[in-house]
Amino acid sequence: MKKIFILLVLSILCNSALYAQKIGYTDMEFITSKMPEYQAAQTEMKKFSDKWAKEIQDKFSEIDRMQRAYMAEEILLTDELKRKRQGEIKEKELEAGEYNSKIFGVEGLMFQKKKELMKPVLEKVQRAVTKVCSQRRLDFMFDKSSDIGMLYTNPKHDYSDYVMEELGIDPKANKAGSNDKTGKADPAAQQQSAAPAANSPKQKSTNSKLK
Repeated sequence: MKKIFILLVLSILCNSALYAQKIGYTDMEFITSKMPEYQAAQTEMKKFSDKWAKEIQDKFSEIDRMQRAYMAEEILLTDELKRKRQGEIKEKELEAGEYNSKIFGVEGLMFQKKKELMKPVLEKVQRAVTKVCSQRRLDFMFDKSSDIGMLYTNPKHDYSDYVMEELGIDPKANKAGSNDKTGKADPAAQQQSAAPAANSPKQKSTNSKLK
């Protein structure tokens, strides 16, 4: 499936070149990490995660207490009482497991809560991306931080700064002394380092970007 997607991207790029369509990319992971709304959503998610994790831990602690009590008293119990106590422990284990799946399982409560909290953040970013694409007359914009990634990224097509400006974030705030968002040297950036400064939209003034 991943190979098919890459081939599709290549096909789009080829067609874009043929019809002189404009392509850009952005780093959504970096952009959202600088948004106060995103940080607030992350903090809120952690509160729910910690609360639910404690409830689950309490359930397993209770199971552990029951097991230790049973082992200490086992020699004094009749077969009928042993079966009863074992059944109670088993029931508690199933209950704890089901609750854990309900909270942290696939599409569980934690997943739903994350969707709920992140929805307004993602919608705000999408509006900014749409506006930047319209202003800069882009036909395509890719997310550099996605799992699929990109085969090659030319820095002059990086429109992350424009999206950050649209969101009211200073694009220059956290870039001093860094080659890229991960701190690793970007081969594409090195390849473009010899090009004139005017080729990169990041080096233009803030006033000229949105003209």
